[in-house]
Amino acid sequence: MQKIAVIPVSEEGRDMAVTLQQEFQAKVIKRAEVAKRWKEFDAFVFIGAMGICVRTIASLIEDKHTDPAVICVDSMGNHVISVLSGHVGGANDLTRRVASALGADPVITTQSDNAGLWALDTLEERFNWPIASEDDMNACIFAFVNRKPTALFIEVRDEGTDYLEKTLPSHVTIINDLSEADPKKYKLLIMVTPYLRYAPEGMLSLHYVPMVGTIGFGLAHHPDDYKFIYDKMDEALAKWGILPCACRYCTIDVKADEPFVQLLKEGYNEEVEFFTAEQLAAVEVPNPSDTVAKHVGTPSVCEAAAILGSNHGELIVPKIKGKSFTVALAIDKKHLRDQQGHIEIVGAGPGDPDLVSVRGRKMLERADLILYAGSLVPRELTLCAKPGAIVRSSAGMDLEEQCVLMKEFYDKGRFIVRLHTGDPCIFGAIQEQMAFFDKHGMRYHITPGISSFLAAAAELRSQFTIPERTQTIILTRGEGRTPMPEKEQLHLLARSQSTMCIFLSAAIVDDVQRELLMEYPEDTPVAACYHLTWPDQRIYRGVLKDLAKIVHDNNLTLTTMLVVGEAIDNRKGLSELYNKHFTHLFRKGDA
Repeated sequence: MQKIAVIPVSEEGRDMAVTLQQEFQAKVIKRAEVAKRWKEFDAFVFIGAMGICVRTIASLIEDKHTDPAVICVDSMGNHVISVLSGHVGGANDLTRRVASALGADPVITTQSDNAGLWALDTLEERFNWPIASEDDMNACIFAFVNRKPTALFIEVRDEGTDYLEKTLPSHVTIINDLSEADPKKYKLLIMVTPYLRYAPEGMLSLHYVPMVGTIGFGLAHHPDDYKFIYDKMDEALAKWGILPCACRYCTIDVKADEPFVQLLKEGYNEEVEFFTAEQLAAVEVPNPSDTVAKHVGTPSVCEAAAILGSNHGELIVPKIKGKSFTVALAIDKKHLRDQQGHIEIVGAGPGDPDLVSVRGRKMLERADLILYAGSLVPRELTLCAKPGAIVRSSAGMDLEEQCVLMKEFYDKGRFIVRLHTGDPCIFGAIQEQMAFFDKHGMRYHITPGISSFLAAAAELRSQFTIPERTQTIILTRGEGRTPMPEKEQLHLLARSQSTMCIFLSAAIVDDVQRELLMEYPEDTPVAACYHLTWPDQRIYRGVLKDLAKIVHDNNLTLTTMLVVGEAIDNRKGLSELYNKHFTHLFRKGDA
C-alpha cells in the first residue's frame, strides 16, 4: 500500500483532506514538513493552488525513478492534476483514484496516456516483468509514443501479454520470429520472453522478462558456500539460454531448514514451496537417480519439484549438476505459446451478456474458435469475439461433430472457448466432452458462470434461504427421457420442503406438479421463470396446485426454471428473526 501524505494548503481543503485520509489511509501533514519528509512517503497530494505545489517541490526533484508521486487538487475540488512521476511513481494512477474519490476530473498530460498507448516504463512493475535490455528507456518511449514502427515479439503468455495483444496500437506488429525484426522496417523491438534474445543491430530494443518459471533445486549436505548458490543457479540456467525468471523455488521438505532456503526467503524475498518425498517420487522425470532415492526416498528432487511447482508443467531445463546443488526449471503449460491448443469451457451465465464473468469475457475475446450452445446461449454473448475468430453454434451439431471441430482447431495450436449456458457444471452436458478431451490428451479448463437459479432468486427478489424456515436449496430436474436415480425422485426430495429449483422440466410439468404435491402444501408459492435475464424474460407467480396450468396457459418451453418453496416473496417475520439472531453483527446505534 502506498504511503500517502495530504497537504491542505488552506482551510478550504480541510474537508477534502479528511476524505482522502479516510479513503487512502493517508497522513495529513503541513506544507512546511514536505522537504524533511520527502523520502518518507510514496506520494504527496497538495490541495490548493498549483503554483504553491510547484514551488514547494521544485528544489526536491531529482530523478523520476526515485522521486515520489505528486498530484495537486484545486481548492474547489474540481480538478486533480498529475504533477510529478506520472508513470514510474504512479502519479497518473493516483490522480484517477483521487479524482474518483472526490468526484473531480483527472488531468493527465502524459502523451502515452492521452494517446491510449502503453506506458512502457510501468509494465515492469505492473506485470512483474524485470527489464533485461540495455537500450535507453527514454529513447524507446520517445520512439513508441511518436508511433514509430514497432515489432512485438512474445514467447510466453500471461496477464501482461494478454493485455498487450488486446490493446495493440496500430503502429505495432506482432512478429512470430526474430528473423522478422527487420531494422529497415521497424525502429523499435519489444520482446516479452524469459529466453536470452538479441535484437538486430540498428534497432532500439526493450526486453521484458516475465516471471513464469518454476525452479526445482536440490542441495548437497554440506555446500561450501550458501551465498553463491543463488548466482550459480542463474549462471547454470543462462547456459541453457534462460534468464532469471523464477516465480517460485521448490524443493523437498527435508531441506526446509537449510541456510540456503532461509537465504532465499529472507535475503532474496523468494517464494519457496516444499514437497514430500512421496509427492516427488510419483512424478516421472527424465533423469532419476538411485543415489538420490537412497538418501531422501525419491529418485528426483530438482526435476520433480520443478514439475510439481509448475502445476505439472513442461520441463524446459532438465537437471543441471552444480558443485553443491542440482537445479531444473519448468514452466506451467498455461504460459507456453507453443503449437498445442487449449480449450476453455466457459459458463455464459443465464443469458444477459453483462452477466458473464470478467474472466469468461476475457476468454471470449481471446478465442480463435467460439462454439456456443445456440439453442440456450444468446449470440449477443459472442459479439466480443476478436476479428478473424470463428463463431459457431452447436445447436445443429451432435457431440461427435462438436468434438471433431474443437480438435481440428486444437491441433493447430488454437484457443477454443466452448460456451455453455449458466454454469457448465450444472446440467451442462460437459462430462462427455471432457471424456473426449482426456482420451486425446487435450488441455482444458473450466471458467464457472452464474447459474439460472441465482438469476431466478435475483429476478424474484427473493432470498432462497430464510432463517428458521428453510436453509437448503435443491437443484434438480423432473424425470423425463433421462431416468432419475431412485433415491432422487422428486417426491422424496420434496419431503424437506426446501426451496427447490427445477431445471429442464417445463415439458413434463404435470408429472412434476403431481410429485411435488405429495409433500408440499398445495398453496406453496411457485414461480415459472422463462428466459431469465433475456430480453423476452417472463415470470409467472402462483401456487403449487396451479403450476401446470401456469406453464400450459403461457406455452412455456424447456428454457424455463421452475421454483417451489415458501422462500419466494417471503418477507414475514424477517426483521424479528434477524434482530434475534444477528444483532451481534451491528454496532450500537446502527439499527
